[in-house]
Amino acid sequence: MLATPDRSSLQGQRDYALLLFLYNTGARASEAAHTHVGALHLDTSPASVRFLGKGRKVRVCPLWSHTVDVLRSLLGARLEGAEEMPVFLNVRRQQITRFGIHTLVERTVAKAACTTPSLRDKQVSPHTIRHTTAVHLLRAGVDINTIRAWLGHVSLETTNRYAQVDLEMKAKALATCAPSQEENTENHTAEWHHDRDLMDFLASL
Repeated sequence: MLATPDRSSLQGQRDYALLLFLYNTGARASEAAHTHVGALHLDTSPASVRFLGKGRKVRVCPLWSHTVDVLRSLLGARLEGAEEMPVFLNVRRQQITRFGIHTLVERTVAKAACTTPSLRDKQVSPHTIRHTTAVHLLRAGVDINTIRAWLGHVSLETTNRYAQVDLEMKAKALATCAPSQEENTENHTAEWHHDRDLMDFLASL
C-alpha cells in the first residue's frame, strides 16, 4: 500500500504521508483527521505526536525519522503557521475527515490489488492498519502494556485481542515445543508431553 501513491503529485505525497502516519502511530482515522500542527513535535528526541483519544485521554506516540522527514516535506511552510492548522488536508485544502481517510485507504487498496492480487479478497480499512501496527509491535517484542499505551486502549483486554488473533505467533510458539523425530518414539518421548494440563495451556497461547 505504501508503494502505491504517486509521490510526484501533491495528492500522492499526502496519501503516502497519511498512510505512513497511520502505520507508524496506530492512530484511529478520527485521531489522524484531527491531528494539528501543534500536536507534532518533530524537533524533539525522539520526535512524537500527541493525540486526544477516546475519553479525551491524551497519549504521545513516537515517530520514526522517516515519518518526520515525510511530514516536514508535506507540511513545508505550514510548519511555521498556526498550531491549530490541520496536518492532513483534502483536495479542497480543508481538514480531511475520517470518512475521507476511509476512502483514501479503499482507493489505495484497489490500486495496490493490481500488483498484489491477494488484496482483492481482503477488507482493508484504517482499523486494519491500526491492527497491523499492534501485531508488528507484538512480533518485535514490545510488551502488551506499552502497546496498550501506544494505541490508547482504555482496557488491557482490548489490546489482548491482538495477541489472541495472531495465529502465526501461536504456531511458532508451539513449534518450539514440538519433539524432534528422534525424540518422537514410544521410549523417548519427554515426560512433559504427557502432562495434559501443560499441553492444553500451550495450545491456548
